[in-house]
Amino acid sequence: MTAPIAVYTDVDDTDVSLGVALLEHAGFEVRILGTRDAAAIVEGARDADVLLNGYAPITRAMLEAMPRLRLVATMSMGVDMVDLEAAAERGVVVTNVPGAATEEVATHALALLLHAVRQLRFYTGSANPRDWSGRAPRPPRRLSETTLGIVGLGKIGRELARIAGPLFGGIVGCDPLLPETEQTRAQLEQLGIRRAELAEVRERSHVLSLHLPLTAETERMVDAAFLAAMPDGAVLVNVSRGALVDEAALVAALDTGRLSGAALDVLAVEPPPAGHPLLGRDDVVLTPHVAYFSARTESEYVRIQAQNAVSLLETGRADSPVPA
Repeated sequence: MTAPIAVYTDVDDTDVSLGVALLEHAGFEVRILGTRDAAAIVEGARDADVLLNGYAPITRAMLEAMPRLRLVATMSMGVDMVDLEAAAERGVVVTNVPGAATEEVATHALALLLHAVRQLRFYTGSANPRDWSGRAPRPPRRLSETTLGIVGLGKIGRELARIAGPLFGGIVGCDPLLPETEQTRAQLEQLGIRRAELAEVRERSHVLSLHLPLTAETERMVDAAFLAAMPDGAVLVNVSRGALVDEAALVAALDTGRLSGAALDVLAVEPPPAGHPLLGRDDVVLTPHVAYFSARTESEYVRIQAQNAVSLLETGRADSPVPA
């Protein structure tokens, strides 16, 4: 009997040896391509049963070129890089790694927003004899007089509220997918979150943090009109997906002073091209898509991704399938 084949696409600098060991122990033949190039992935995975994916786009055409494929196991919470409709049509299961980095992403969001609110990009740069007494164009708000807005009240959004709540004057949040139940109301009340519609959250939040998946409905939802409706001098935080934000509109809002800052772990294109207008600004705190990263998640993401493949092989059901 031929061994099932599991193929890693892009692994970047991630050590996938734990995943390889799990897969091989379960009887898989494992290949590591180390690429996001569509043609190279198809060539190396044409006979694959399982695709273990990083951020490489997995398109309909690619899925059609891999007739044996049963599973695309991603190494992230978001699965926007996979054509879910095409996968469902072909009976290909798509999985993610839910909850593996909730604490890390929420902590990173808090670190970024504090950095932005206190304007540390500017002040660490001015901590020299020449610029010592300089001040940023706008003084920072006192945090206890600041409202934190959270768009997306899933695990990460709620964890941010839990750890950040004591620092802020109030928290307002929205999530159209969160059911309006007694249990939900009690949980949000315990976290100090006042639930409201998106328009009110946008208009009241001095610091607004995005915790949403990237979908057709959410892509570029933070556009010029959205930013114009935020309070003057607000800070935008994004640790979800870069394409949630219209980056040209964000640059314009920063240039005019409409926003006092942005704190970002993600961009629409990663890595960004040289000369990207959000790079090197005193009013932008930018990290390279590492909000999920810690000593714990470094191995846990790899393990969960591979375990989805093992579970599908051994039981016929993956552990964390996502809906089409």
